[in-house]
Amino acid sequence: MHVPDGFIDAPTSAVTGVVAAGALAVSLRGARRELDERTAPLAGLVAAFIFAVQMLNFPVAAGTSGHLLGGALAAILVGPCTAVLCVSVVLLMQGVLFADGGLTALGVNITDMAITTTVVSYAVFRALLAVLPRKRRSVTVASFVAALVSVPAAAVVFTLIYAVGGTTDVSIGKVATAMIGVHVLIGIGEAVITALTVGAVIAVRPDLVHGARGLRRRLQLRVNGDLVDAPALAPPTVPAAPRTSRRTLWVTGLVTSLVLAGFVSFYASANPDGLEKVAHDKGIDKKEEKHASAGSPLADYGVKDVSDARLSGGLAGVIGVGVTVVAGSAVFWALRRRRDADASPVNTGV
Repeated sequence: MHVPDGFIDAPTSAVTGVVAAGALAVSLRGARRELDERTAPLAGLVAAFIFAVQMLNFPVAAGTSGHLLGGALAAILVGPCTAVLCVSVVLLMQGVLFADGGLTALGVNITDMAITTTVVSYAVFRALLAVLPRKRRSVTVASFVAALVSVPAAAVVFTLIYAVGGTTDVSIGKVATAMIGVHVLIGIGEAVITALTVGAVIAVRPDLVHGARGLRRRLQLRVNGDLVDAPALAPPTVPAAPRTSRRTLWVTGLVTSLVLAGFVSFYASANPDGLEKVAHDKGIDKKEEKHASAGSPLADYGVKDVSDARLSGGLAGVIGVGVTVVAGSAVFWALRRRRDADASPVNTGV
């Protein structure tokens, strides 16, 4: 759903840029509360994983494909404020290095793909956890529904932005119907990827999953041969020791991201994604502008002057994962250091 340059007029793009900048400022402050020495390295990895999986377009219907947006996945794994930063880092890398998503439309893309998906998905996720049994399985179920809802929500927000500042005269009703319809289908793919990933991390390190914090199983006692919950005042059971170290999880996640971007991406669907398809069918793309980074050595997810398509795309994917994990880790490491500095006592001379 990367919006190119030329789809939205300059004043509306500027307004969404201000909205995005404000949200990023709030997220920077909020992420300092969410991140600690355990989760900060995971946040950089989440950004790299989202970049890698976004290269894996999957077919949905009628010559259309979709890809992960990632807001729900990041929010549940590392927290909503950190999630906005994760997806924004990915969008920045894609726009600058790979000519994917317009630079003048960066505010639109952050507002739509980072802010909207994160806020909507996390609100749905928390609402579901409030009514579901407080078990790890509930986190996975809630993540599925939250991710499913977040994608058509982003389609609605794009339609609203286009209604205000679209550069072509098209029927907004038809655009809304087409956008929401195809993105409901894409949302199913988003939900499956999100639930599988969240479930996999919970299985090995539930303590690192932001959305699973506070879930404790009540102590059970055997009474007349049956297991029953102990009274609420009984102390909680001691959580089992992690089966997988943080380093092992991080290395496994990075290797998985490199394999997905460097190898599996070659087999991704070549069909246009939901926004591209709707834009072409409804005439939204009539005033699309050439990307400012079209001459980048990595434009269109290929390495310039590498003739072999498989090798070119694979190298671009590996480079993208590497750059994203470095950029994301640097941001989150700096935030963690800032948090540690703020928490340290200040020595004042008297």
